Amino acid sequence: MSFFLFTILTITGIYLMFFYRPSVDLQSAQVYKDMQDLSQAITFGQLVRNMHRWAAHLMVLTVFLHMARVFYHGAYKPPREFNWVVGVNLLQITLLLSFTGYLLPWDQLAIWAVTVGTNMMGYTPVFGRQVKFVLVGGLEVGPPTLIRWYVLHVLALPFIAVLLMAVHFWRIRKDGGISGPL
Repeated sequence: MSFFLFTILTITGIYLMFFYRPSVDLQSAQVYKDMQDLSQAITFGQLVRNMHRWAAHLMVLTVFLHMARVFYHGAYKPPREFNWVVGVNLLQITLLLSFTGYLLPWDQLAIWAVTVGTNMMGYTPVFGRQVKFVLVGGLEVGPPTLIRWYVLHVLALPFIAVLLMAVHFWRIRKDGGISGPL
């Protein structure tokens, strides 16, 4: 189910990319206008956007439920412990994809969410300030921030997710299929 939802997210996300411009001009609020046009002027725009949003919510839920089932059945135990680690990383990537997608409308909710999220990252010991600087694109949230999070959402995180899913499916086959209660 999670893979099916990922496929829906990929297809609807590609459609949405045709109408979304991660503009760096905050004065014209181009991104927010693009979101409004998508909802009101583009044929099936609101439907596809809602399909993308609901598929993202459902994917977070199904990945979490899958992890709970694997934990409940003890399928994380040898010889499947490596696949459990891959699955935990897939859960993290799923949550990061959800968060980065939440920021793309670039409305007040998104701007404050990225502000809070990057400020929390800034308090990470040792390298937190450097990570915050890279993700924000400067000292404060602004035009470079949107393009960084857009690239994370449409390129970097999906690429990592596809690689981890390939490893995950390969390990399921190698370990003898889906595990029941142990």
